Amino acid sequence: MTELAPDTEVLDHAVAALREGAETWAGTPLAERIALLERLLPRIAEGSEAMVAACARAKGYDAGSPWAAEDWAGAPWALTQTVSAYLRVLRRIASGEEPIHARAVHERDGRTVVDVFPAAGWDRLLLNGFTAQVWTRPGTTADGVRSRAASPYRGLPAAPGVALVLGAGNVAAITALDILHKLYVDGQVVIAKMNPVNSYLRPHFEQVFREFTERDWVRFVDGGAAEGARLATHEDVDSIHVTGSERTHDAIVWGADDEAEARRRTDTPLNAKPFSSELGGVSPCVVVPGPWSAADFRFQAEHIVTSKMNNSGHNCVASQILVVPRDWDGTERLLNEIRRVLRELPARTDYYPGAGQRLGAVRTAHPEAETYGEGNCRILVPDIATTDDDMMLSNEVFGSALGVVRLPGATPDAFLREAVAFANDRLPGTLGATLIVHPRTEKTHRSAVEAAVDGLRYGTVGVNCWSAIGFLLGYTPWGAFPGHTRQDIGSGVGFVHNAFMLAEDDIEKTVLRAPFAPAPRGLFTGSPSLSPRPPYFATNRTGALTLARVTRFTAAPGVAALPAIFASALRG
Repeated sequence: MTELAPDTEVLDHAVAALREGAETWAGTPLAERIALLERLLPRIAEGSEAMVAACARAKGYDAGSPWAAEDWAGAPWALTQTVSAYLRVLRRIASGEEPIHARAVHERDGRTVVDVFPAAGWDRLLLNGFTAQVWTRPGTTADGVRSRAASPYRGLPAAPGVALVLGAGNVAAITALDILHKLYVDGQVVIAKMNPVNSYLRPHFEQVFREFTERDWVRFVDGGAAEGARLATHEDVDSIHVTGSERTHDAIVWGADDEAEARRRTDTPLNAKPFSSELGGVSPCVVVPGPWSAADFRFQAEHIVTSKMNNSGHNCVASQILVVPRDWDGTERLLNEIRRVLRELPARTDYYPGAGQRLGAVRTAHPEAETYGEGNCRILVPDIATTDDDMMLSNEVFGSALGVVRLPGATPDAFLREAVAFANDRLPGTLGATLIVHPRTEKTHRSAVEAAVDGLRYGTVGVNCWSAIGFLLGYTPWGAFPGHTRQDIGSGVGFVHNAFMLAEDDIEKTVLRAPFAPAPRGLFTGSPSLSPRPPYFATNRTGALTLARVTRFTAAPGVAALPAIFASALRG
């Protein structure tokens, strides 16, 4: 089918309105920017059930399905959490304080580390035992990192401008969070082109951003590649942010004709506008051998399956390759538990366009692959040879297929050296990696675990925590490991979210940590916390209810709401 030409009049009118609005947004004082976010929060909460229901319909299940927990997490809760994070930081600045407290910034091993989560008392209650640090690049100092944070609000205001946000089609909150980042961190007004896959979200976002659209600070438009191309080359669009694929980036920057590759080689782009991006890759989940109990195998199997099957695997940071020790007697026990979890999950389909073809390619390349659930859409490839040019190791499947790679290493130290080298050198992309390690193993092999966390070249590294949680917290910068260029874009360039507004050139990676085992069993594993099974686990029986309550609490915190949240969470 031939794509219709874009309605340039509609697009041009939207950009022209934003061009005028850019000046008024640049002149909007901090107090009013804070008030706008304060008024935005209740609109998210009021429309949260309708937003989740719309997501569920689009994915093919009922809003009451256990799968709806992922929609609460990836839509209204992610929005309320990030808005609350921005508000906390902006209020500090408005009161004359530094964006981040001095005691949260430490110099260590030739770099600076910033404690960004938990940031408030509520964080310690709702996600007890979860922490996040931002590791800055080697050579940074604590004073330098602190002085450069939130510079637009501390004497170096950003120049007015119009940003194009090319919306993602998978996780609902992505487009809205990118809009917030462009407005509040980069200081630019936004034209957001909805992705055709989830353009149904446009009325929900227009309601959330109502005050911004009324003042010509945000505009939403629909359309496909033609509309995106028109906006990307528009003379009044100053910068571009895209969440998507490497192909999308390259088509915009180098073109899609026969000369595109030549332009890339000579670095003569068709479009040289400032560009930031989050483009995915093949994300690893590395399992370190250790003294696991039967309950540990079950819990971590649920964790791993969640990191793959959340959103049917249609996540840029979905775990695609499970890296396990070849000689550990726990490897087969873990895989058998993963198989059990895959069998037990409720039915659903891979809804994202092209998923059927991509999963079909996996089955063709791997006739031995195991399939679970209805529609053959949960695939486990239990042993991928690293000597082969395997499509699971070189291409993001963006669907519900999990591959297993077995590496040598008779000790945790030896295995971790192999695993880090494999993840860094063999798998494309640098967005997120997950490392699962028993607390007693980490205690007795601390140097090896620390070297692995340091050595993994990924924008977010989760230790006993799926790296995607960094997308949700608001305080944590989200983006690829630094070093990609427009000629070799990989998982993208730049960071979004980043509520403390740490200088982008300072950031190297975020390191997340979570309890290895839930309460109260964590007391016996060396990872004590009050956190039960996380509500975002695909196996959590009350996840949707818990996250709905957490969403409303985050929008309007109050002690009276806590008992209901805890009661639901403990039943999960």
